Amino acid sequence: MHTEQLIADLRDARTRTLELVSGLTEAQLLGPRLSIVNPLRWEIGHVAYFYEFWILRHLDHHESLLPNADALYDSIHIAHADRWDLPLLSLDATHRYMREVLERVTARLHERSPLSDQDVYLTRYATLHEDMHTEAFTYSRQTLAYPEPRFGNAVPDTDAKEAGPLPGDADVPGGRFQLGAAHADGFCFDNEKWAHLVEVAPFRIARAPVTNAQYRRFVADRGYVASEFWCEPGWEWRTRNGLEHPVYWRPGHDGQWQQRQFDRWQPLYPHRPVIHVSWYEATAYCRWAGRRLPSEIEWEVAAAGRPGPDRRELDDTKKSRFPWGDGAPTPDLANLDGRTLGCIDVAALPAGDSAFGCRQMIGNVWEWTATTFGPYPDFTPDMYQDYSQPLFGITRVLRGGSWATRGRLVRNTWRNYYGPERYDTFAGFRTCAI
Repeated sequence: MHTEQLIADLRDARTRTLELVSGLTEAQLLGPRLSIVNPLRWEIGHVAYFYEFWILRHLDHHESLLPNADALYDSIHIAHADRWDLPLLSLDATHRYMREVLERVTARLHERSPLSDQDVYLTRYATLHEDMHTEAFTYSRQTLAYPEPRFGNAVPDTDAKEAGPLPGDADVPGGRFQLGAAHADGFCFDNEKWAHLVEVAPFRIARAPVTNAQYRRFVADRGYVASEFWCEPGWEWRTRNGLEHPVYWRPGHDGQWQQRQFDRWQPLYPHRPVIHVSWYEATAYCRWAGRRLPSEIEWEVAAAGRPGPDRRELDDTKKSRFPWGDGAPTPDLANLDGRTLGCIDVAALPAGDSAFGCRQMIGNVWEWTATTFGPYPDFTPDMYQDYSQPLFGITRVLRGGSWATRGRLVRNTWRNYYGPERYDTFAGFRTCAI
């Protein structure tokens, strides 16, 4: 990757971070003590610290710009609950720290061109780490009912929002498939490594994610109060939270459902994917509907696989980086990068279909799978050793990215992972026939 592209991406990531805290009050930047959010004033300092620690200090052995940086921003050793009690920098001082780190990293990239593989890898890692946090900043604003962020690239009134439903299943043949990232794919995270041969049976998967209209029928059929649709821990979770519908839904005065989008209530658009639902809710819907969640192997096959000449088996020699092929995402292929400031209808963007006719497998909503997050064969942690392995066995895999995910971050092999109780993230799901 060229030096100028690395610099452009890290500046773009920082711009998005600043857009997401712009206009918030001091009280909002600290926020309430919740297990699913961080204090934003701490978190924006943490993303700058990540650059400083892994590039300026790890590679060049520089002293920290802050004498207490590790005590303030090392997320591995600072318990989540303690982050509100730290002697945090003022917002102005935090911005100065962020600017100085960015300037030093940028100057370093210019001075060292041509860059070593390690220079490129660590700079890319830190940029994509910030991208992950900017998505977290975005859903934190949703969780806390803060105003809608203002993104410089936003086109919220796109016609693609009103494209309608996309019913039906895609038939995917069975065969052999290389699951995971290959060495030739370029940068990837440790949990994607490395591609390995798996066998998959033929299956049928929905062409689109479950929509609000489909999920509303589950709610209307008392799906939230019928324990037979829920696994035992899911039923305990639902009961404890007192949920009778998705957390950001409410019935309107006219009998029509509404959904909260940041700090505003809006109509529940029927053909947009259901979003902000937990794995427990997704599996309960599947039991009610007589369907199931795809395994992550099935998801990746439907997104990246290619049929053989007779379409009866997979071609185990071909696999695409994205559902539509190997070209980078563009607005006509995937709803990413916060452009629409929310979801669009599931029938939108047909140019982004996979080889089997599945739509929006990248972008719009993250999709829960049935799979428990775990290592691929011969897993070895990368330099940031706590990125994946502490969550093995206790979280569920999601695939595909959301409307807020940065396009440079996501691809068919990218594995996200959250606890099954998490409903605050931009997650929905698609189903498979049993």
